[in-house]
Formats: sequence, C-alpha cells, structure tokens
Amino acid sequence: MSVEVVCAGVLVADTFVPPLPRLPAAGELMATGGFWHDSGGCAANTATCLRKLEVASGVVGMVGRDAGGDFVERDLQSKGVDTAGLRRSEQLATSETVILPVTGDDRRYVHTFGANAGFRVEDISREQIAAARVLYVGGYLILPGFDPAAFRALLAFARAQGVYTVLDVVVTEGGGGWESLAAVLPEVDYFTPNNHEAQVLTGETDPLAQAQRLLVAGCGAAIITQGERGALLARSGQVLELPAFGLPMVDGSGAGDAFAAGLIAGLVRDWPLRECLRLASAIGASACTKLGCTTGVFTWAEAQAFLKEAR
Repeated sequence: MSVEVVCAGVLVADTFVPPLPRLPAAGELMATGGFWHDSGGCAANTATCLRKLEVASGVVGMVGRDAGGDFVERDLQSKGVDTAGLRRSEQLATSETVILPVTGDDRRYVHTFGANAGFRVEDISREQIAAARVLYVGGYLILPGFDPAAFRALLAFARAQGVYTVLDVVVTEGGGGWESLAAVLPEVDYFTPNNHEAQVLTGETDPLAQAQRLLVAGCGAAIITQGERGALLARSGQVLELPAFGLPMVDGSGAGDAFAAGLIAGLVRDWPLRECLRLASAIGASACTKLGCTTGVFTWAEAQAFLKEAR
C-alpha cells in the first residue's frame, strides 16, 4: 500500500480510565465506568487522525512479539492505517500506558517504555519515504535508539526527495535534549512542540522567544501549541497567531498528535499555511472532546463543516 504520510516513532497499547473526580486514597476501591483500550503513541495517534481526515497513512515503529503487539497491529489495521512498517522486538515487550484523567486537573500517566527502546533510524524504509509526501516523526528525544547523526541523514534524504519533514518531541522532566534536537533541526520543515516542551528545550518562557531560538537553530518553521491560548507559528519573515477553538474538554490526551495530523492534512492538500494552522487547531481541539487520543477527532467532513461555521 502506498501512503502519503509515513508516521514514525512511539507506539503504545493504551488503557484509558474514565475521568475521575479525584485520585483514590491509599487502599481505596473507586468504582468507575468501563476502561477504553486503544492503540496509541505519537506515531499511531497521528496516523489514525490522518485516516479520519482521508489521508493515506502508515506507521513505522516497534512493538513486542506479544499480545500487546498483536492488538496494536490489528487495531491500526481496523482504522485503515498501513502497518507494513511495523517492527517486532524479540527481546522487549510492547509499550503500555495507563491514562488517569482527573476532573479539573491534568491527566496522569503510568507507562512502560518497552519495545520503543529498540526502535532505530535504520528501521525506517527510505523507499517508503521516497514514495510519500510527508515524513512525520513523533516522540524524538525519548527514542534512545535514534542516533542524531543517522536521523539527520534520514531527514535530509526525505527533503531531497521533496518530502516534507515534520517533527514532534517528548521531553522528560529532568530536562536536556537540546543538543540532540539542534543536531537535526536544520533538516526539519515543521517542528511542533507544546509551550512546556519548548520551554524545557530552549529555556525561554515566551512562545515567540521559543520559536525564534528554534529558527536560529535551523528549523524551517516552529509551531508552538499553547492549549487554550492557541498556537503560534514562526518562520523567516512571518509570525502567525491563532486563538484556540472553544470545544468542551473531556480528555486532553493526544491533542498534540491530532494537531500535527491536521497540519499535515493541510500540507498534503497544498493549503495556505494559515489555513493549515486553522485545520490543525480544530483537529487538536476535537481530540479533547472524548475519552481517548483519537475517539473525538473530527472526520474530514466534520472538520470542513466546523471550519466553515467557525469563520
């Protein structure tokens, strides 16, 4: 299957707990509604959202040779995502996350990194990239097998084929990662961190200052997502700021991945950059309206209707 977008990076088997009024006390049994099981991680979420937006997508990443890996593969296939690039680790189990949303508070995650630790740049097919329109990589900086020099060479190869490169990251609370990021930014067309990630990486608190430092480091365009405060895009000679769309918040999981999918869906349709950003903001907001990373994400028809009404 030929895909327009190759989505590489973190893959996870997710378990979502319905929103809780509070975290249970030690030893307390708290009853709740049914849990939600889904394929997740940056690569899976973005590819799933793209399929909802009628963009052919495929994942490249690593799962274990276990029941969790079987679930992730079957679930993605059921959503129309190409899984030819799925790799299986013989030593490491599939990554899993339990997501605990708390009403009026930020969500908590309990995570095992699993097979993502075995994923390498060399696992990404250059042949598949050359046939695509976009290479998206999600979860950089928590992929220990990603050598920055090899990754930069892969991004440079993609751009030489006329393929857009879109990068998203996950940062740890301990900070760090700037050197690994700066090593690859000159080959990144669009970098899409949230404002917390950008602050950890750049040391700047203001989104425009964050974006400017990222541009100086070499990326083509820096897009800083700010939740309810909207998004800021900066590139050479241009700054765009868009407010957030006011949709009801149920679960913010996956909003950044959905935002990236909306941006990419606009890029492959050759939309003007401002319209790509509007679409990205709408898709990111829609992800927050239901439990799960992709459950509430607009379909292509719903997105078009929403954007028309929102003008």
